[in-house]
Amino acid sequence: MKNYKSDMIRNIGLIGHSGSGKTSLAEAMLYNAGVIDRIGKIDDGNTVCDYDPEEIKRKISISTTLAPCEWKNIKINILDTPGYFDFVGEVKSTLRVVENAVLVTCAVSGVEVGTEQVFKYAQEAGIPRFFFVNKMDRENANFNKVLEQIREFFGPKAVPFQLPIGAEANFNGIVDVVAQKAYTFDGKNVKESPIPDELKDEMENYRSMIMEAVAETDDDLLMKYLEGEELTQDEIQKGLRIGVRQGDIYPILCGSSLENKGISLLMDTIVNYSASPADRPDEVGTKPGSDEEVTRKCSADEPFSALVFKTMADPYVGKLTLFKVFSGSLKSDSTVYNVTQDQTEKLGQIYVLRGKKQENVTEVFAGDIAAVAKLQHTSTNDTLGLKDNPIILKPIEFPKPVLTLAAAPKSSGDEEKISSGLSRLMEEDKTFEVTKNNETGQLLVSGMGEIHLEVLSARLSNKFGSEMVLDTPAVPYRETIRGTTKVEGKHKKQSGGRGQYGHVWLEIQPLDIEKEFEFEDKIFGGVVPKQYVPAVEKGIREALKEGVLAGYPMVGVKAILYDGSYHPVDSSEMAFKIAGSMAFKKGAAQANPVLLEPIMDVTVVVPDNYMGDIIGDLNKRRGRVLGMEPKDGMQHIKAQVPMAEMFRYATDLRSMTQGRGSFSFSFSHYEEVPAPIAEKVIAQAQENKE
Repeated sequence: MKNYKSDMIRNIGLIGHSGSGKTSLAEAMLYNAGVIDRIGKIDDGNTVCDYDPEEIKRKISISTTLAPCEWKNIKINILDTPGYFDFVGEVKSTLRVVENAVLVTCAVSGVEVGTEQVFKYAQEAGIPRFFFVNKMDRENANFNKVLEQIREFFGPKAVPFQLPIGAEANFNGIVDVVAQKAYTFDGKNVKESPIPDELKDEMENYRSMIMEAVAETDDDLLMKYLEGEELTQDEIQKGLRIGVRQGDIYPILCGSSLENKGISLLMDTIVNYSASPADRPDEVGTKPGSDEEVTRKCSADEPFSALVFKTMADPYVGKLTLFKVFSGSLKSDSTVYNVTQDQTEKLGQIYVLRGKKQENVTEVFAGDIAAVAKLQHTSTNDTLGLKDNPIILKPIEFPKPVLTLAAAPKSSGDEEKISSGLSRLMEEDKTFEVTKNNETGQLLVSGMGEIHLEVLSARLSNKFGSEMVLDTPAVPYRETIRGTTKVEGKHKKQSGGRGQYGHVWLEIQPLDIEKEFEFEDKIFGGVVPKQYVPAVEKGIREALKEGVLAGYPMVGVKAILYDGSYHPVDSSEMAFKIAGSMAFKKGAAQANPVLLEPIMDVTVVVPDNYMGDIIGDLNKRRGRVLGMEPKDGMQHIKAQVPMAEMFRYATDLRSMTQGRGSFSFSFSHYEEVPAPIAEKVIAQAQENKE
């Protein structure tokens, strides 16, 4: 593939609800451009973009795949994104590096939750949006219904550029409302035809929408339009180009990716109206170590800068780093500076990726997307640039994981293997986190949902040959006391030679649980010599690690050492440590011990119509709703809920709100567990111990 300058490149993100046909659309575009000689099918597992074993098995896209092609002397970098919400991080990273988004919508299902979500992300990214109403050949396909929905959800900026001729099995052509021409399909061929009489009125109606949108883009055109003058075709084209690139017009097109109908017309529209990297505003970054802003034009003459937006861990090739050049150019076999990590990297061969295939290129220019293998210090969100003219580009904002499960190796002895494989997967996916809970000893994996974690588990097995089992994590309960007691602890052992003797009296009292433990020495007259007092405290501290009810750490306890005795020969630090531990355990059991559980501060963000269901569900989870606040058209419900009730909340919330709800939570405090639940937890702990 030859090298392209910025104004001859179009970076396009295919986004939309799962199952809307994004991967099939990419396949048809590649076929029309002559990159592949037959259109692959998702059911057959032979598409360019879905090549991962898990994608083939599940018949869904899991990762963003890059697939460039050339159309009418323009290079189109197609980025095919997943539609499933668990892989939203892939959509976010794609929208950071493309200048245009094509929202693929099904002609049968219309605007779905995923359509709303990705539209919002594209809006946040500030990029032009196109709608492509796909699957016009399907039974119950209804373009007009979907058009109404698009305009209802996304406003009057959404304007139909096309009209379908026929629908379902009779879908066989498209009217181009802008050019006032009709095209019919004959296999791969598209031929111009007369506009059907029954569509002429509808076309005029849509054309007036286009005229209004064009007039809004320029004061002179607006005056001409309001005075009733006819706009020329050139003026219309120019106005549309400006409107689309500024995000004031969202063209609506239609077709069938599976039948390859209307796809070449979509590609023409992309070439004619979408923004090139050179059309977008200058990139604003910061100087390393400061807030001082630095600006870069998308030009090969500017100093080099690039953002790493994706990392792929391959057990054979090693690490593959995908980046977009925002300014300047980069040659193969050169040295580059990682500004974020303050490290110099030696580059080998630069590739252009098309699915899993790699094509060597000698140089990439501003606006283009490429990859390089085996970088040592570079990961996703790092800026590559020049040491003597550095910039840190704005990073991708990845969503925080919402579901945490405990991971254990399927085969014993695989801990090391699993840990290393998970670290590699974490490099690849910034919405995935791995942590070790030192208290429960569990390895915790966090992601965007159950399918996300299942896929990562399968990738761990396929790529790194180690299998893990996922389970609900252990709750880090605590124990405390509610009563006060005085207890004696005596450790006396005589077995030939020097014996052991330690004897203490403790008073055990409850404390505020925020203060984990306090120790007070009230010994008078040296009944316990000073040198043995720290040993008593040490014995108590060790006993605190394992409570008397269910073996959980104890908090909120004060121990006062007020009496005891010693033996001039047999007493030792060890003896007093054991005596202190014995006394504390006995006292804790007598001082009305109770179980505590972690309570989380939870914020749930949902549309108004789900409020009742969400509050009812939070109450069922033993939650306390603290208040509600309307913000940006959504309700923000604040509550406190026990951690034990929150582990699968991400999945439940998604099904309750059809994916429209989101939540965040953080630790708040510990609270006493209700007696019936405490009994079950204690019984389970004793069973596990046995």
